Amino acid sequence: METISRQESQYARSLIEASLDPLVTISTEGKITDMNEALANITGMTREKLTGTDFFDYFTEPQKAREVYQEVFAKGSVADSPLTLRHRDGKLTDVLFNGSVYKNYRGNVLGVVIVARDVTDQKRIATELTEAIVFAELALGIAEEAKTKAEKATRIAESAVKAKQQFLSNMSHEIRTPMNAIIGFTKVLLKTELSAKQKEYLTAIKLSGDALIVLINDILDLAKVDAGKMIFEQTPFKMALSISAMLHLFETKIREKNLEFVKEYDKKIPDVLVGDPVRLHQIILNLVSNAVKFTNNGKITVSVHLLNEDEEKVTIEFSVTDTGIGIAENKIGKIFENFQQASSGTSRLYGGTGLGLAIVKQLVEAQGGSINVKSKIDDGSVFSFILPFLKTKDEAVLEIELMELDAEVKNIKVLVVEDIVLNQLLMKTLLDDFGFEHDIAGNGIIAIEKLQNKSYDIILMDLQMPEMNGFEATEYIRNEMNSKIPIIALTADVTTVDLKKCKAVGMNDYIAKPIDERLLYNKIIDLFKKPSHSPVGRSKCVDLTYLYKRTKANKELMNEMIALYLEQTPSLISRMKQSLYDKDWNSLYASAHKIIPSFSIMGMHKDFENMAKKIQEYASTQEHLDEVQELVMQLENICFQACEELKEEHNLIKNTIR
Repeated sequence: METISRQESQYARSLIEASLDPLVTISTEGKITDMNEALANITGMTREKLTGTDFFDYFTEPQKAREVYQEVFAKGSVADSPLTLRHRDGKLTDVLFNGSVYKNYRGNVLGVVIVARDVTDQKRIATELTEAIVFAELALGIAEEAKTKAEKATRIAESAVKAKQQFLSNMSHEIRTPMNAIIGFTKVLLKTELSAKQKEYLTAIKLSGDALIVLINDILDLAKVDAGKMIFEQTPFKMALSISAMLHLFETKIREKNLEFVKEYDKKIPDVLVGDPVRLHQIILNLVSNAVKFTNNGKITVSVHLLNEDEEKVTIEFSVTDTGIGIAENKIGKIFENFQQASSGTSRLYGGTGLGLAIVKQLVEAQGGSINVKSKIDDGSVFSFILPFLKTKDEAVLEIELMELDAEVKNIKVLVVEDIVLNQLLMKTLLDDFGFEHDIAGNGIIAIEKLQNKSYDIILMDLQMPEMNGFEATEYIRNEMNSKIPIIALTADVTTVDLKKCKAVGMNDYIAKPIDERLLYNKIIDLFKKPSHSPVGRSKCVDLTYLYKRTKANKELMNEMIALYLEQTPSLISRMKQSLYDKDWNSLYASAHKIIPSFSIMGMHKDFENMAKKIQEYASTQEHLDEVQELVMQLENICFQACEELKEEHNLIKNTIR
């Protein structure tokens, strides 16, 4: 009982000290009872001198501060009341005063918790205010639970743990809804005409909102694991391809920090395994993110090795090694605890909540695995974990089936309803590879507008979207539009997907993210089959219809874009050839990536875009390298032809402008 109370008190204190904003508790008489270091800094007073003094004396308008304080008692809370704090050397700081009462387990008011936010740059810190309030509320909740545990028996302590889990889960869901709206509308504003300062402020709001969403998701996952509600998928997947694609996310950041990135993958590992790729990604992402964050010199190594194998399963060890700041020996035992970091200055210097490693540990152990860490100050760290995976032959069968069906089924029109840009790009890439036509809708409202103006054969529907989510959109399509178009639900949160609700609103099937392309292909084919036909050949390589529409027939703009293509394409092709000669796969991947958008802009056939995507894939996985040279040669020929045609178009348009 005493250990639990002390731990919860530590949780509350770590959250309070993590806040960069002044946070203070005040008695019913208006006297300061506790505070964080930020209050001492902003007033220029020590904690000892602040304790027991009249809170209102530190404002330029003590009476106004007292009135706001009294309003907290009258209403239970107050938000965003503007006041000005005075430093003892005379410096003034404008703040927003946010407060709420806190009570003991009997419901009696003990005092008020106050957060004072510096609002000198109001717009830039709008979202940080939300974060500060979240920290204050979370600290209050944990502090109340700690008080309850200190006064009750073991039975009540266990009940309080369950209450905390429910509180964290509910809070995460409730905050995510308005945060999605904040981020969504910020994106809309960023697309409008803005001054440089406005764009800077809105970008800061969006980045802070994205960071807060990550925090909320971490808290939610932690609550799920604690409550035993985390369900792990058993899905056949290609581990080598899956991990390689995921690690690409870090390459830009690692290059920016001038670090070496080493990837070691054991070829003895079976090609296809059964497990939960989503949670495996989450574990590795957390560990690699930490390695990148805490390493400024040297290298980061990600290793995947086969430990043992039998007829049914394999056991694999994953390790992430860095040459970063390291962890003190006496701190290693604490880093896997909730809200804990290796030192009190870590969050201030590097950011973070201290939840990542706690989630990693619980995700690993909940799947029957184990995790270990070795580290030395200034030498770096090695985080390794061991997980079991089942073996299967199913994937190979699906892969053969996919190849056969790919030759037979074409011309399917797909509407992808997805709000995350990265996921939109992924779906576009997969559907391009399948040879399917597709459009993208950022939410349910846009999807309905598209369905009213164009016919589709199937819909891929994300469940969680701002403005109108997947459930609401499906209900409208089924009930208001009376459409029977097949709908496949897409969900990243396979632990909470409500399959009954999907069926109730009229969805035909669902698929978990990250998307397994063979599974997606076969689900689409199962729901709708069509005879295939080959794409119609074109006499010319380029078709400027799309560019004409995109520029609204502005000939000067068209010529400017054509000139840009003529300038950039030869150097990109040259770089691809040189990268292939040097076997510089990262450079080859980057060159192919840069050339891909030009195909659709210049109206070139999707087959050429798919060639570039294959080059990307093979450069990423370093597989089928014997085919890469042929693909690069084909792209060189087609891009040379495109340049010749576009030079003629460029001259024709230039003459009409004159």
